[in-house]
Amino acid sequence: MVGASAAAVLMMAGCAGEGPRQNQAVQQPLKVVGQFELHSLDPSTSGGFFTRLQVAETLVDADNQGALQPGLATAWEASPDGLSWRFTLREDATFHDGTAVTADSVVGALETARTKAASPLAAVPVKSITADGAAVRVNLTQPYAPLPAVLGHTSTQILAPSSYAADRSVTEVVGSGPYKVTRLEQPANIELAASDQWKDERPAITEVHYQAVGRAESRALMAESGQADVTFGMDPTSLQRIKQAGKLDIAAVTLPRTILMKANAGHEILGDVRVRRALSLALDREAMATALLRDPEMAATQLFPPSLPEWHQDNVTPLAHKPEEAKKLLTEAGWDREADGILEREGKKFSVSLRTFPDRPELPLLATAIQAKLKDLGIAVDVKVGNSSEIPAGHKDGSLELALYSRNYALVPDALVTLTDDFRPGGADYGAMGWNNAELASTLNTMATGTDTGSLKENRRTVTDILHSELPVIPVAWYRQSAVVSDRVDGLVLDPLERSWRLTDLTWSK
Repeated sequence: MVGASAAAVLMMAGCAGEGPRQNQAVQQPLKVVGQFELHSLDPSTSGGFFTRLQVAETLVDADNQGALQPGLATAWEASPDGLSWRFTLREDATFHDGTAVTADSVVGALETARTKAASPLAAVPVKSITADGAAVRVNLTQPYAPLPAVLGHTSTQILAPSSYAADRSVTEVVGSGPYKVTRLEQPANIELAASDQWKDERPAITEVHYQAVGRAESRALMAESGQADVTFGMDPTSLQRIKQAGKLDIAAVTLPRTILMKANAGHEILGDVRVRRALSLALDREAMATALLRDPEMAATQLFPPSLPEWHQDNVTPLAHKPEEAKKLLTEAGWDREADGILEREGKKFSVSLRTFPDRPELPLLATAIQAKLKDLGIAVDVKVGNSSEIPAGHKDGSLELALYSRNYALVPDALVTLTDDFRPGGADYGAMGWNNAELASTLNTMATGTDTGSLKENRRTVTDILHSELPVIPVAWYRQSAVVSDRVDGLVLDPLERSWRLTDLTWSK
């Protein structure tokens, strides 16, 4: 039903009979609707679908604050020199095909993850991964303090050997979580059932159907008509309407996610830090957050939201809307406004493109608002709404100028891992482009190797100050995730780290 029209949704709603409670006694499948499609079974590129659906597990888990918790590993410890880590496996863990989760099967999955550029494990200085009795040992070429957090990233989920073809491509998803896959039709449909192999408490809801629906208004209509029990990816306007109606519950949580405008610092125009600061000063974040996100508290005054308390700086000078200062900076950088209202320097117009995508429905709205604010300064912005893949493609081929997207800094529970990747020399798909800062790189490396643990707070401040000043990525808004919940179910609590949809916590309403 991806891309279903509003009319089609209304027609189906009219055929829905007596509404969502009609067959509650027989416990119909839980219907989860979201905006994201599944285009790959590979853990490194599947967008965390199978950890969110609790089909697959990682060695390490995390709580709401990012504190590491046992997953498939019940405990872990590092050698005194930091070069070897031992992860003890849960004794009774079993894959959905009935085979035991063994150290060898874990080693196989992690070795495969190491070969994937999209996995943060690929960047870890691993010397070897071996079975060590009922444990897995990871040997390093140099100390790497956040290794356990990396093994909590969804790309390192442990799948059964039967999941892989001879070339280690994933042909089916056989995990060890409380739910197993019973039917999968890419890109839009996944059906689950409670796994008989799960040794812990059996989920109260034993069947789950996930459906990807591309249009935000269609998702909203499905939520309102009772065709969905849990609906993600609501556009702000629909969410506001549902709130005002007061008939459905809305779960919400502030994420460690920031909506960013990435600037190509290697670009002939955007490479000037004065220009990037002017772009930032031009943005009326509070007005955008109020009008478009319906949430003024989400205006980003710095890169890291309060939901990342170790990195958020209470005493930083807030990013603010100061168009007159922006104009002065642009004049200093040699830009003059011409009769047509567009800035020009040495015969070249200040004209750039801004790429974004509709998977998160607020992004195109924000892109249009940014376009208007920059036009006020004399900057011509061509907004291009396409596929999310066009941003990393543009990074790789150098064609990207500006991009608008959201970045979760805690997909690896320790934000240090994401920052080290995003702001490494050479940059990253969803990090810096054409920008490098030696002090920042050195500070991040010191933190990652654990060689200066006594000044972590000071090191974090150094990192945040550099990013706040240089603006290789320009914060626009923080992010509050919401889900609309039908009256058929109780118990939904959103995971701020976006690792799991916590389906096992849900129960049918009485």
